[in-house]
Amino acid sequence: MRQVAELRSLTGARGVAAWLVVLFHIRLALPELPHRAKAVIAHGYLAVDFFFLLSGFVIWLAWDGRLREGGWAAVPAFLQKRIARIWPLHAVILAGAAALVAGLAMTGRHDPRAFPVEEFPLHLLLLQNWGWTAALSWNHPAWSISVEWAAYLLFPLLVHAIDWRTLPSAVIVAAVGALFLLLASVFAAAGATSLGADVPRLGLVRCLVEFSAGGAIGALWWRWRDRPGLAIGMAVIAAALLTSPLPEPLRVPPALAALLLGLALAGDARNPLGWRPLHYLGEVSYATYLSHYLLWFAWKLAFVTNPRAVPAAVIASYLLAVLASSVALYHLVERPAQRLVNGWRLRPLKPFALSRD
Repeated sequence: MRQVAELRSLTGARGVAAWLVVLFHIRLALPELPHRAKAVIAHGYLAVDFFFLLSGFVIWLAWDGRLREGGWAAVPAFLQKRIARIWPLHAVILAGAAALVAGLAMTGRHDPRAFPVEEFPLHLLLLQNWGWTAALSWNHPAWSISVEWAAYLLFPLLVHAIDWRTLPSAVIVAAVGALFLLLASVFAAAGATSLGADVPRLGLVRCLVEFSAGGAIGALWWRWRDRPGLAIGMAVIAAALLTSPLPEPLRVPPALAALLLGLALAGDARNPLGWRPLHYLGEVSYATYLSHYLLWFAWKLAFVTNPRAVPAAVIASYLLAVLASSVALYHLVERPAQRLVNGWRLRPLKPFALSRD
């Protein structure tokens, strides 16, 4: 399968989703907003579900063919690329959090519940949301990077277990539906009515299911990519699901999947999400996502006395700081670190063979 050029509109969508998460985390400090805007921001945590689907979509398109052709020997290169993409910036942000904790400890303001030192190694290794902890801590948004890392480890096994390219479209659609039903069943069994509920316990399955579904959606896009008219149908499906009375875990994942597929099918021609500023926001969105939470924590310490009555100037300065830090981290840390780690030469795995002994 030939490599696919970047779909700029999806990169732009990722940027919009990252800023929805930013607004979600500062929602209690925002001034009074129109009801519809407040409702959208209050559900900003669902942008993470879009990230999981998009990640599975992009990874499948980029690596399914390479892992099939290269076999297990191609796995180290895949994991090297994934580590280069997610870990260095995470480590830098975590180091900043450790410095912040040290400063708080010296002033007697350290809260061990927010920054439990004994859990730091799990965060450093991106294992913090694999069921070892009972609550989010340190850099809260990094929980999703932890479960993404689990999805990356699972992906080579998925590639060799299921070849979406060979299955009829109806079977792929049915498989995606079954995955979403499984996810909704898990949440129902846990008594969770929101996808954002009990993230330490349910976040891992949430990611693995949606990441896997994203790969299947990538296969649908690959065979339907010359039929942009289907994008309208996907938009209708997404709107119908989002406005339906179904429980959130049952309606939102398929709605976001239809939205993702519709955006991909619509292409980049005259798509506002492909506009250069939005595309750039998408490029720096990982830095936005990882840095904004701790930056807000520090901003409140420095400038906020009443968290429910934050001056507009303070909020505006914070949002500008998020944008500036995103740009700086992307160009000074994220991209150079990717080049460095990707430049390391790894020996390929030897073909696996059963011993005769």
